[in-house]
Amino acid sequence: MNMKKLFQYLLLVLVMSVSWGSPAMAQSTAPYVLHPADRLQVSVWRDTALQREVRVLPDGSITLPLVGRIMVAGLDTDTIEKQLVERLKPYMPDPIVTVAVIAAEGNVVYVVGKVVKPGVVPLITDATTALQALSLVGGLDRFADGNAVRVLRDVGGKRTVMDVRYNDLLKGGSLDTNVVLQAGDTILVP
Repeated sequence: MNMKKLFQYLLLVLVMSVSWGSPAMAQSTAPYVLHPADRLQVSVWRDTALQREVRVLPDGSITLPLVGRIMVAGLDTDTIEKQLVERLKPYMPDPIVTVAVIAAEGNVVYVVGKVVKPGVVPLITDATTALQALSLVGGLDRFADGNAVRVLRDVGGKRTVMDVRYNDLLKGGSLDTNVVLQAGDTILVP
């Protein structure tokens, strides 16, 4: 391994350890919000007929007996529990509802293009960056244009494109291009 490659690798390891080990990351108190494809376990105390494992549909909803269709994407489990209690009150006195996330399968980004292992990358924290996601797929291959990496994000039907200057990031520069990812983002590496 030549010195330049060794330096880039060590810098990447340093950036990753500083980012993942920061107190701000460790003390995130925001509750997890649901995304399409997440799997949930919904239970109503003393009513096994209403116990269900459900997947959040692409439109952000789930369907349950007695309740019908309810929108859950973007909500946390406490909020969903309260909504389900309100919808079940006409059918039973004081329902006790528990909603648990079984699998956060919708909390992912997609990495495509000239990387070692393109594919789906789970967001480990609520502040996972493009550089971290690219390291999880093994980095860029030798033919990639590292300073032309893009993050594509759809917000309300409008596509946003953000530049990531990967090569500069490895050298400690252009830190403002290390985009914090959101579920559903696509990282495109030309």
